[in-house]
Amino acid sequence: MIEMLTDYVILGLCVVVLLSYFFDITFKYSKIPGVILLIALGIVLQIIVNYTGFEIPNLRPVLPVLGTLGLILIVMEASLEIKFAKNKLKGLLQIITASVVLTILSVSILTAAFIKIWNLPLAATLLNIIPLAVISSAVAISSSGLLNRSHREFITLESAFSDIFGILLFDFIILNYESFTVGLIDLTSKILVMIPIAIILAISLAWLLYRINYHVNYIIILTVVVMAYALAKLIYLPGLFFVVIFGLLLSNIHLFQNALIQKHIDFKTFVDFNKFRKDIDAFKKILAEFTFIVRSFFFIMFGFYVNLSGLIDMYSITLAAAITGFLFIMRLIFLYFFIGKNSLRLVWFAPRGLITILLFMSVPEMFRIEIINEEIVTLVILMSILVMMMGNMFPNKKTDAETQPSVSSEP
Repeated sequence: MIEMLTDYVILGLCVVVLLSYFFDITFKYSKIPGVILLIALGIVLQIIVNYTGFEIPNLRPVLPVLGTLGLILIVMEASLEIKFAKNKLKGLLQIITASVVLTILSVSILTAAFIKIWNLPLAATLLNIIPLAVISSAVAISSSGLLNRSHREFITLESAFSDIFGILLFDFIILNYESFTVGLIDLTSKILVMIPIAIILAISLAWLLYRINYHVNYIIILTVVVMAYALAKLIYLPGLFFVVIFGLLLSNIHLFQNALIQKHIDFKTFVDFNKFRKDIDAFKKILAEFTFIVRSFFFIMFGFYVNLSGLIDMYSITLAAAITGFLFIMRLIFLYFFIGKNSLRLVWFAPRGLITILLFMSVPEMFRIEIINEEIVTLVILMSILVMMMGNMFPNKKTDAETQPSVSSEP
């Protein structure tokens, strides 16, 4: 009996992976983001289980762990795609500024509105609003495949930095809601600590990959990244910031090589940069596979545990629609004046998803407010993804490639 149950579980997991793969490869034809289909699959499974009375173990506690792992993988994957060049620095700063400023504006205005209407406390309102204002890189990056290269770069960078800034802001309020000045100094010092740690770890990794000739390499890189993130979180350091810095260092190792060459330093006895770049390219492929698996199971589980009755409540639908509408109107106005009318297609690509769920689940009980519940958050996620799906319906103009700043550069 146990062996038969095990076989069914293995079969079910294989079917889920194959369906997720099918959703991804048909995206360019159907224009339906795979995330929507994965959530829908989870909802269908929930209905089937409820109808048949079939009992399965409670896997809901696994959801935050799976989501955190997915977040690390997605942000790492995004940071590995960024290659710096002097002539691209302005474009990078523009995207970072757009991401941070738009997040701050959205959080500030929504928080002020909720406090004004429902007379809510500031800290609690901020912590419940921030998840809704953060763009999910898990959804945005995987759904931007139909855009041209420059637009994909913008979406990748904007969503990645939105994740990072949103998490930093969220953690900052939880730890320092009583003293803003002290908290700001503390956060700045922690970020300054993380940068040299990431540099030392990246250099050490390059040396180890050069010295150790063993067939298991890439899983070690991934393990080091996840372990460093977990350790950073345990000692209240910005773990996601470390992941980004570490990824940027790995993808821009050519800058270290050029600096050593200019100073006539013989590095070949310590590091083989050509081999290291090949290892990173192979690691990126392995990382994409891991990310695909984790993302697939996370969104199916999310759909499976969603409260279906709350999704058809008119009050929840109305409030979620108002929040979603505000977020996209704010984005439209900001991008129009900050970047220009030629970039308005980017307005559609601001989905909420994995990071929204994780942050909302992380709100301490003392800061929970009834106005924003799990159903509201779920509806905002679904509505924002549907808006993005509509954006993918429009044809992609070739001339758009010249309207956005690019930060990529081949070494």
